[in-house]
Amino acid sequence: MSPTGFQMPKPVLAIEGLTVSFDGFKAVDDLNLYIDRNEVRVVIGPNGAGKTTVLDLICGKTRATSGSIQFESRELTKMREYDIVRAGVGRKFQNPSIFEALSVFENLEMSYPEGRGVFGALFFKRSEAVIQRVKEVAEEIGLAEQLHQQADLLSHGQKQWLEIGMLLMQDPQLLMLDEPVAGMSVSERAATAELLKRISKGRSVLVIEHDMEFVKSIAHKVTVLHQGKVLAEGSMDAVQSNPKVIEVYLGH
Repeated sequence: MSPTGFQMPKPVLAIEGLTVSFDGFKAVDDLNLYIDRNEVRVVIGPNGAGKTTVLDLICGKTRATSGSIQFESRELTKMREYDIVRAGVGRKFQNPSIFEALSVFENLEMSYPEGRGVFGALFFKRSEAVIQRVKEVAEEIGLAEQLHQQADLLSHGQKQWLEIGMLLMQDPQLLMLDEPVAGMSVSERAATAELLKRISKGRSVLVIEHDMEFVKSIAHKVTVLHQGKVLAEGSMDAVQSNPKVIEVYLGH
């Protein structure tokens, strides 16, 4: 409690003392990171700084050597990958993994929580609720006009948005994106920035990105990683003018 009696809202994600060693090499080293609701947090840093490893640890793909990852007050380090997804954590990898032979509608529909997995798909009924949800998400990701288009005909940027939409179908409270604008055109990058601003209302978004202009346009807060540790954290302007950051990262 603060002196005024106002209780600070708890962070959605609280990472404390997180460490993972691969054959004695600490890829992530005693990391502390806190992310709030409605926040777009961008993690930057040179190659090998441990950025993708942090996402792997949060989603359970990699197991922590020590430390804690609390999401909505649940300890993720003890949970299995699919249970972490069910708890409300969605992750998009660098390369879009969509079903190219299916339409945009079918891709989104398959991602509806009841439609997941072989048995889910067998007994899945295309109810009014599903159709409504697909339309809402398609609108949100800017693909309402492409609903019945086959996914392999989409542009590179549209495929990335479709994959974000497939995650949104599950209504995650934390959405993690690894280099979402790599290979996109300038106009697609701008549209992606708008998309991330929209979807961060009511949930948290954690982004790993190299494109500094894009980072500037979306980040509420930037965390700079170096050798598995937090080197600096704050607004993009504060981070860009930090001498330590300039030395290890922006100077290269």
